[in-house]
Amino acid sequence: MTKDFPMTDTETHPLSAQDCLVAVMIAVSASDERIQTAELVKIESAVNNLPVFGRYDADRINIVAQTVFDLFSDEDGLDALFGLIRVSLPERLFETAYALACDVAAADGVLGDSELRLLEEIRYELNLDRLHAAAIERGARARHMSL
Repeated sequence: MTKDFPMTDTETHPLSAQDCLVAVMIAVSASDERIQTAELVKIESAVNNLPVFGRYDADRINIVAQTVFDLFSDEDGLDALFGLIRVSLPERLFETAYALACDVAAADGVLGDSELRLLEEIRYELNLDRLHAAAIERGARARHMSL
């Protein structure tokens, strides 16, 4: 067990699949160096309400957040984060990760350049089909429209 990456109950990967989903959401929120309240609420809401987080220990959010922040402080941290995600997140949840990332990015009503670049990187790293990604983005946009 390493200091930077606490092991999960299974002790097989540093992050559980749910931890990976949380890490992606936190990474998007932190990408512009300003974590907005609306983004935190979106993350909390996802963890509390989505079936994929049904058995997730919400107390792990702080551990995962610290892991993401530690990685972001390293020059190659983003690559390391994507490496952890590819190892620990089942491929069938790649689109789920991207959908959650899009929802967090859209939560505050502003998509900055850093968030857009990270979303692009997530699409690339998770090898998402461009048409599927566009549909996910369109759904996030529709859910976060204001009058």
